[in-house]
Amino acid sequence: MSQYQIAVVVGSLRRDSYNRRLATAVSRLAPSDFLFEEVEIGDLPLYNQDDDAGPADSVRRLKAEIAAAQGLLFVTPEYNRSLPGVLKNAIDHASRPYGQNAWAGKPAGVLGASVGAIGTAMAQQHLRNILAYLDVPTLGQPEAFIHAKEGLFDEAGNIGDGSRKFLQSWVDRYVAWVKKLND
Repeated sequence: MSQYQIAVVVGSLRRDSYNRRLATAVSRLAPSDFLFEEVEIGDLPLYNQDDDAGPADSVRRLKAEIAAAQGLLFVTPEYNRSLPGVLKNAIDHASRPYGQNAWAGKPAGVLGASVGAIGTAMAQQHLRNILAYLDVPTLGQPEAFIHAKEGLFDEAGNIGDGSRKFLQSWVDRYVAWVKKLND
């Protein structure tokens, strides 16, 4: 495959989100044959099974973007020891109606950054449980619970010196994972 399209799902709507910055910076560590595109999730209506027969345009767009991707990258904050509702809403929309799960079979990576010392460990675990049910093969190791502190990003928005080696190693494993599951 000459180009790998990666659908990036950021679980934060905040303008200055650490996780959006992390997604952007991590994508810069990938090889040139990987194209990372963030999918919009903030415009989705709340999931309602009554709408499955006639989904909103934003839902159809999301499902098409997921279907076109060769891989997924979830980058999520942790809210109240779990994943944000906006992320769960997007997951529910793209997995429904039953039998039309756009996520199934797509290799995924899971990251997250938080000001808390354990990063987004609980949110990532909850997300991994959901992805396992949805038949999304998820990179298991290395796990990446990123502590968003001074120096995580440099002035240009790249990963700072203190975290670059670890996150480059994570990206290298993720790239190999996506290639393996697409070949």
